[in-house]
Amino acid sequence: MQIFKFGGASIKDALGVKNIVSILEKTGYKKTVIVVSAMGKTTNALEQVVKNYFENKKELQSSLQDVIKYHNNILLDLFDNENHPSFKKIGGFFNELTDFLKINKSPDYNFVYDQVISIGELVSTSIVSEYLNSAGLKNTWIDARYHIKTDTYYRRAHVQWEETQTLIHSKLDRASLNITQGFIGSDINNFTTTLGREGSDYTAAIYAYCLNAESVTIWKDVPGILNADPRYFTNTQLLNKISYREAIELAFYGASVIHPKTIQPLQRKEIPLFVKSFLNPESKGTVIRKETILDPMIPCFIVKKNQVLISLSSLDFSYIVEENISDIFNLLHLYKMKVDVIQNSAISFSVCIDNVYNNLEKLLQHLKAKFKVTCHADVSLYTIRHYNQDAINQIELGKTVLLKQLTQETVQVVTK
Repeated sequence: MQIFKFGGASIKDALGVKNIVSILEKTGYKKTVIVVSAMGKTTNALEQVVKNYFENKKELQSSLQDVIKYHNNILLDLFDNENHPSFKKIGGFFNELTDFLKINKSPDYNFVYDQVISIGELVSTSIVSEYLNSAGLKNTWIDARYHIKTDTYYRRAHVQWEETQTLIHSKLDRASLNITQGFIGSDINNFTTTLGREGSDYTAAIYAYCLNAESVTIWKDVPGILNADPRYFTNTQLLNKISYREAIELAFYGASVIHPKTIQPLQRKEIPLFVKSFLNPESKGTVIRKETILDPMIPCFIVKKNQVLISLSSLDFSYIVEENISDIFNLLHLYKMKVDVIQNSAISFSVCIDNVYNNLEKLLQHLKAKFKVTCHADVSLYTIRHYNQDAINQIELGKTVLLKQLTQETVQVVTK
């Protein structure tokens, strides 16, 4: 089997959906699972719905109607007929969402987030499935929540691999074309969970692992994996070949083209991962596989914006020892902070974190009880793999360097 994944940018409008047909006709689509993300910026729009639900009820319906209108316009462009059955099917998902927002009693932001955000994937896959059927590409629409079982860590759920593998093996028809959602699963109570932003890549890897797939292909709006994000860097270059290890390193440091958890299940079964352009499907793109050196061997740049740098020192100039560090990490875990860089000396400890769950103020108050605390918000973390001095100079130019850390292959710099 082959696994294809299409991201939101590739299906942001009717032309994008039609382009999937063109790609499948060129590549073949028998024994295929297609994993589809939410369309365009739908996830961002649904995040606004969640925010309004908790903070601004007056704008809730307006923000929800914006999402509905966006998808209805795509349906009209695809089918040119408001009586097409797809309108009723998509309307059903939005009715379920509206009902949930009316009857929900849970004050848990993360729980509500997952129930709302998942609608984007359910709607997008239904639209793609309906259009492919109308174009003669008969397919089976699958609800990934019946396949991928997780724990209850909402917004960043952990896969229950044994149960998931059993379900995929028993429920999926390997001979046909299947379409399912990225990013979502369900917990033991069948409530929807999500695997983390950009988690559709990970979903593709889960299906590949469970089905012993021949390959995974991620279709992007770039020619493959570049040595830097073209939104932030100029003169980027295509990476032709990458090893599993190098891909894991790049993903760990925040390379946006691959979800951090994607590579591990593929590596375990040596399933190659291709990253190709949905605008030029016949180009080679990038391949990630076993025992491949980076080709070409050039510096690779990664930037993570909107980070927080916290610097701690002891109140009495005593050493920062194992007991202190253990306490710090327990607090970071308690407040669900994603740690990106750590640096410590005898009497100080610095950590660059991603405040995904907006618990920064609670964390700082807790830390101030035991340490002298300095906090820099809205900093940028730059990582360079296979760096040279010119590469370092490029990212430091015109910026204030707050922290710098070098190893043999990687340099990380926090700037303001």
